[in-house]
Amino acid sequence: MTPPVLQVALDILDLARAYAITEEAIAGGADWIEIGTPLIKSEGMGAVREIRRRNPKITIIADMKISDTGALEVEMAAKAGADIICILGDADDSVIREAVRAADLYGVRLMGDMMTVRDPITRAQELEEMGVHIINAHVGIDQQMVGKSSLDLLDRLSGAVSIPIAAAGGLDAARAAEAVTHGAEIVIIGGAIIRSSDVTASTAQIRSAIDAPEPRSHHKRNQTDEIRSMLEEASSSNVSDAMHRKGAMSGLKRYSGTGKMIGRAVTVQTFAGDWAKPVEAIDVASPGDVIVINNSRDTTIAPWGELATLSCQNKGVAGVIIDGAVRDLDDILEMTIPLYATAAVPNAGEPKGFGEINAEIVCCGQQVRPGDWIIGDASGVVVLPKERAYEISRRAVLVARTEERLREEIRRGSTLSVVMELLRWEKQ
Repeated sequence: MTPPVLQVALDILDLARAYAITEEAIAGGADWIEIGTPLIKSEGMGAVREIRRRNPKITIIADMKISDTGALEVEMAAKAGADIICILGDADDSVIREAVRAADLYGVRLMGDMMTVRDPITRAQELEEMGVHIINAHVGIDQQMVGKSSLDLLDRLSGAVSIPIAAAGGLDAARAAEAVTHGAEIVIIGGAIIRSSDVTASTAQIRSAIDAPEPRSHHKRNQTDEIRSMLEEASSSNVSDAMHRKGAMSGLKRYSGTGKMIGRAVTVQTFAGDWAKPVEAIDVASPGDVIVINNSRDTTIAPWGELATLSCQNKGVAGVIIDGAVRDLDDILEMTIPLYATAAVPNAGEPKGFGEINAEIVCCGQQVRPGDWIIGDASGVVVLPKERAYEISRRAVLVARTEERLREEIRRGSTLSVVMELLRWEKQ
């Protein structure tokens, strides 16, 4: 049995960074190197030429994502040194046929990218009939963020064509091995390798996994568990970045607890120290929830104190946030449950019972609804809208993993401005 091909996608912007990643990936066992679409758009065909010049024997893929002028773009990439060129599977037939003619002329192969194709089985068969050489069961990054899976697409395409099938999109070592057992002859890895602090080791791990895959069924995890697991990997700063610098509460101070606070919001609207609804919310909350209180932004009288905090801690509530004051800090400071507030005062209110539990509120400048996700750490608190929590969590993990590689390059002697090429990418 022929070992599966390991293709590493250089989905980065800077050619200088691509050189080191390419060398390390080849050392770890990569067979093919893909000049990713972001790198081609950033550096042009020069990226293909330079990677080819530095690695004359490696198979090079140019991810052109051709959608028009098929012959011209195949010619460009072929002359620059690409062996395989990617074309969008839903490009017009005339574009596909012209690209195939050019590929035959220049002795290169075409990979049909099935990303966003509405009827992938029928289209894959049409592409094969027109002369495309490889089908790529590809789920793009933005599609992955909302839960679409390349393994699901691979399952649909496996056996539908006789040409090789590649799998791409969100694969790590375990999922890459699954892809092989599900029929992939080519496994395409981007982030799991290029964002790693140790590219060679990560490549070797995936190489080992796909060379000796263990048959297993692909099961989706409960989405709530997935969100929580992903937020454990990310930070509030990563989440804010994933939301385009939005979602962060303002004016809060963490008074107790260490580590990370993650959970779904139980919201409370109360008024200037009326502590009835905040305390009643403890009985409404489930273990792992976060109680979020709007005290009408009043910092002169507290709706919360030590006994309420102790009740939450005993119940397993993940944390408490108060847009207003807290009291009994001498005791609360000794507790482990995370508690954030905008002030501390000795004054307590009365349990009058005004307000609501699990109504939409505004807390520290952010809209919070029941069931929205909350993440808090030493940097602060961010609110994730519940309908986008899965997507935002995945994007936050992507941010965190990207930083792993940047951190490693800085450790090797670079600086942040050099790694990010700030001068080059400043707005003109």
